[in-house]
Amino acid sequence: MALPQTKLDATEERLSSLTLPEGGWSGAARKDALARLREYGLPGRRDEYWKYTRPDTLVQPGAPRAALFDPGEAPVFDSIDRLKIVFVDGVFDAGASDDLSLEGVTIERLAEAQSDLHWAQSLYGVLEVKGQDPVQRPLAALNTAYATDGVLIHVTGKPSRPISLIYHHRSESSDAILHHVIKLDAGAEATILENGPAAARFNKCMEVDIADNATLHHVRTQGRDHERRAATHIFARLGTESVFKSFTLTANGVLTRNECVIELTGDDAVAHVAGACVGDGDFHHDDTVFITHDAVNCESRQVFKKVLRNGATGVFQGKILVKPGAQKTDGYQISQSLLLDDDSQFLAKPELEIYADDVACSHGSTSGAIDEEALFYLRSRGVPEGEAVNLLTLAFLAEAVEEIEDETLSEEITARIEQWLIRHAG
Repeated sequence: MALPQTKLDATEERLSSLTLPEGGWSGAARKDALARLREYGLPGRRDEYWKYTRPDTLVQPGAPRAALFDPGEAPVFDSIDRLKIVFVDGVFDAGASDDLSLEGVTIERLAEAQSDLHWAQSLYGVLEVKGQDPVQRPLAALNTAYATDGVLIHVTGKPSRPISLIYHHRSESSDAILHHVIKLDAGAEATILENGPAAARFNKCMEVDIADNATLHHVRTQGRDHERRAATHIFARLGTESVFKSFTLTANGVLTRNECVIELTGDDAVAHVAGACVGDGDFHHDDTVFITHDAVNCESRQVFKKVLRNGATGVFQGKILVKPGAQKTDGYQISQSLLLDDDSQFLAKPELEIYADDVACSHGSTSGAIDEEALFYLRSRGVPEGEAVNLLTLAFLAEAVEEIEDETLSEEITARIEQWLIRHAG
């Protein structure tokens, strides 16, 4: 079916502001993505999966301006021994990055990978294409077509340090498009960290292929920049007895849309996706998750908690699809919000679609205010009201934070939440 003229015009206007990278091993995937993007059109408010989030500033030709912001605190994960890979406004910064050599892994820049037979050729854009069915994700197709940088990470063993992707925002009108490809061989294990605002407008795609018996831990923070606008995508494919666990903390930002599309293709695979967000005022945060069970005895968890105040908005759209033959599926989904005033809102759309009969799947979504009895209990024991509210807020977010297996990382995330609550008290 032909696109409406208004959507076609908006798409072409956006594309006119971009330059398609040419040649190299990714050229065919980029051209395919561009063709698909022109078929889909960029998202609009009438699209079903964008009904709760206005995509206007994510698709307009020029990036909205975003003032630079100094948080006045140490960078996230700074106390952790990690291999640092730094991007400034979407461009790799060699001077600020560590040597990319690390045992058990090879790391290359997307912009510099030259081999015509590069291993990433079999993955770049491949998982993104699969993630377009049954729901079109045009911003991901735009990313595959136009990404100018990123990293290609091939994990062959068990690296001794996490790989830390750090994004800096130095230009008020920057527009960054990054694409990462991560491949884990059978039995490999790695941890990927991400943090930083990246750009005034940020479009990031991460394709993750996890082979049999391999494990990937992913922990990221989004924040420290009040005016950030970001659209991120994770496309993950899991083999037999593999594990993928991802956690995201979001604080601040005008608009954030995080999409996660996971396919469990091997028996006994495990996928956990969790998120905690804290928003104040002009803040719109959207988690959209789609998990497909296509193998036997697999487990998935979606745990999302949002704390909203002063008119902030939170969105959760989560789906579990159990295909025929995916018996003994264990699928769990919970999305909850804590509204600290009457002006904030939480919009949720949990879904289950099941075509197997031996499964245990559940979903739930709730929204409410601070527990007045618990607050009274703490106040009656001398805890000041602001501190009591913060304690109850941390307790509310705990189920999501507990999805982080590494205790050091979990403590780091909790400390960041505490700092945000203190700054926004009152």
